[in-house]
Amino acid sequence: MKLQTVEYYFREVLVSMIRNRWMTAASIGTVAVSLFVLGVFLIMVMNMNKMASSLESQVQISVYINDGLPEQGRNEIERMTRDMKSVATIEYVPKEVALKKLQERLGENKKILDALGDSNPLPNSFLVTVHSADDVRKTAAAIADLYGVDEVKYGQDVATNLFELTHLIRLFGAILMGLLIAATIFIISNTIRLTVFARRKEIAIMKYVGATDWFIRWPFILEGVGLGIIGGGVSAFALQEFYSAMTQKIYESLAFFPMVEQYPFMHYVAGGLIGAGILIGILGSTISLKRFMEV
Repeated sequence: MKLQTVEYYFREVLVSMIRNRWMTAASIGTVAVSLFVLGVFLIMVMNMNKMASSLESQVQISVYINDGLPEQGRNEIERMTRDMKSVATIEYVPKEVALKKLQERLGENKKILDALGDSNPLPNSFLVTVHSADDVRKTAAAIADLYGVDEVKYGQDVATNLFELTHLIRLFGAILMGLLIAATIFIISNTIRLTVFARRKEIAIMKYVGATDWFIRWPFILEGVGLGIIGGGVSAFALQEFYSAMTQKIYESLAFFPMVEQYPFMHYVAGGLIGAGILIGILGSTISLKRFMEV
């Protein structure tokens, strides 16, 4: 492609955007708002995934053993559990220690345990941690099959519910973004359509003198790309400022709250938003040209 042709394309794009500046501003604003909402849902989902993973990594498996199990049986459970590759640590908790911890958790309400008298209904147990959150369910099932184990429990419900909430947010975000992207494509295609309509006589003359369809199409496609890049850039900048302010606010009150680090995460998000803006611009231009090139 000749340099003069490239210069012609970009000059036509600039002239068209200035001539239709109100529609251009509307297109850029719609792209920016749509992609900003997309980015907000994306960082919400990513942070909820990180929170769920953090909770899962802290899950402890409580292994309750049968009352009356001899020390030899208890030691055998501990040995077999410790030999499992997925197990990181195992700690024996006698029923007396478990009762004392329960009293500490109850605080001022520990008097409700006075009704028990000298009896202790709590079983002896082990606290087991694993190397990976993915191993929790499988390890708990394996321990439950050991002789002398009465019951195995682990706090998976919180993380599971969090993942379900993440799935709903992801689904809602996808539906909302589909609607926003459709509206954006519609506005961009209308912007290009106005330009094509205003230049319909010029385009007809160009065809008569032998201009190819692609020679005519390129300025309009580049205009759509330009609208997408500017809109994507605006949304990326706004989202970085939003995430920076949000993380600072959260860390001021919840210093240990698990969040995705701002960089390089936001660099990837910004690149994705600008890329999405380009694709939306190309699609909007293509839809418009398909209907209005026959002039």
